[in-house]
Amino acid sequence: MIDLEKITKRYTVGSAIVEALRDVSVHIGKGEFVSIMGPSGSGKSTMMNIIGCLDRPSEGRYTLNGRRVEAMTEDELAHVRNSSIGFVFQTFNLLTRHTAIENVELPLLYAGVKETKDRARAALTDVGLEKRLDHKPNELSGGERQRVAIARAIIQNPSIILADEPTGNLDSRTGAEIMSIFKNLNANGTTIVLVTHEKEIAEYSRRIITIRDGAVAI
Repeated sequence: MIDLEKITKRYTVGSAIVEALRDVSVHIGKGEFVSIMGPSGSGKSTMMNIIGCLDRPSEGRYTLNGRRVEAMTEDELAHVRNSSIGFVFQTFNLLTRHTAIENVELPLLYAGVKETKDRARAALTDVGLEKRLDHKPNELSGGERQRVAIARAIIQNPSIILADEPTGNLDSRTGAEIMSIFKNLNANGTTIVLVTHEKEIAEYSRRIITIRDGAVAI
């Protein structure tokens, strides 16, 4: 499903060239639950951005569901992001003036889907927020906001969920509740790739990949 082959990513910072990833090769199979661990600056978020088709590698091959990602056009990448990948972030990334159900509807609206309310309501019900549909983010707790973000991520029934530090702004009890949702999604066949620096969170996954100084630690 996800195949990274000798991926290198370089950035130009002023007059310097920074190698965020170097010669990374990773395979993640369909239905896996994988955590990517590493200290700040290790390259794990860069790796997540490449997996999520948000950035392109400087060198190497990335094959997603049998397709070469680095050869895709920007329109093709946008279609893959909207149809095949759901994103969950540490900061939730919700629109503050919109209700929970309106936030969850957004991917459908971008895709040109006309009937959105029932699907958004079902997604929020799946994460236990059926009674908070009309609440705005500032009326929700941190855990509830992350549940809205997860509902938005699953609204298109993606084959992959990418979660970047999804419990980073939550207390341990609420974090455990969020991880339980990811485990249930994985049990139903969704591939989960999680970035975290917390070992207790990584242990919810079935496999841990450690990134250190831009390379996979052996």
